[in-house]
Amino acid sequence: MSNKELLTASYDFDLPDRLIATHPTHPRDHAKLLVYDRKTDTITHTHFYDFEKFIPKDAALIFNDTKVIKARLYGKKASGGKIELLINRALNAHDVRCYIRGRIKAGTVLEFDAKLQAKVTSLQEDGSRVVQFYQGDALLRFEELLPIIDTIGHIPLPPYIQREDTPEDANEYQSVFAKQEGAVAAPTASLHFTDEQHQRICNNHPHAYVTLHVGSGTFKPVEAKVITEHPMHSEFYEISPKAKGLLDSNTPILSIGTTATRTIEFYARNKEQTSGEANLFLHPNNKPLRVNHLLTNFHLPKSTLIMLVASFVGLEKTLQLYHEAIKNNYRFYSYGDAMLIL
Repeated sequence: MSNKELLTASYDFDLPDRLIATHPTHPRDHAKLLVYDRKTDTITHTHFYDFEKFIPKDAALIFNDTKVIKARLYGKKASGGKIELLINRALNAHDVRCYIRGRIKAGTVLEFDAKLQAKVTSLQEDGSRVVQFYQGDALLRFEELLPIIDTIGHIPLPPYIQREDTPEDANEYQSVFAKQEGAVAAPTASLHFTDEQHQRICNNHPHAYVTLHVGSGTFKPVEAKVITEHPMHSEFYEISPKAKGLLDSNTPILSIGTTATRTIEFYARNKEQTSGEANLFLHPNNKPLRVNHLLTNFHLPKSTLIMLVASFVGLEKTLQLYHEAIKNNYRFYSYGDAMLIL
């Protein structure tokens, strides 16, 4: 492996603004699909409705069934100043890590609709705040908070989409098999499946679900000069008994997305742990041990996600595939098109 593969600067590329997808594809499965076969070193350009034709006959599919919560809240300080709060993740039953725009001291109380209040209990080194939520005088558990924010909150679209969320996003920025509430970013490879296609695939192929509650750290660019010095964020994960059975077998695995991949690969290195905190960083110096095939979107320059793709095919081939996608007007990022690595 070359030193170049360990330099963050090597993962940069120029992307025309017009290729950043700001709205979803309709229908979902009409997104483009670039298929790269490593055995034959060939690229096929097709559409996601043909995805099933490329699923290896002996492979099992692993999906991430996390569900995006309405994590963005607009409210005000007691003094009347407007604020915007983004829930990142629950730390325990009552403490929630959040990002809040503006200067907020510990002890500040924020007010939202539905008589919801948030008290800032501490400030973190990374700029986040730990918050406890109340309704009236009652301290809320995280699971009690979820139905309230589902009514008053907003879908936390990624920063590069650069628009307010719409009612459409509540459905479109969510996979058809989303079940376990807790993510603040969608597992985007999953967004291409229609109900019908997902059902058909599940009827015809072994499959199982894992849960990884995607945090906002997924969008954080790598700032260290050398990628191995990047402090990887951690996210809560859970492996279902059915997924554990498949992962413990010799069945080849087709992972649906980078988030499912991080979960599977964390488990491959920590066999006893079927739930907990996953902070695995996959890159060319830390290759996958268990995942054989990957479905993914096209990711941000210098992100841990493009480095994860390079852990499968190497830096040079990753950049080659990305340039091929740009040349063919593929749409990038969360609402963008897909790539299947076989």
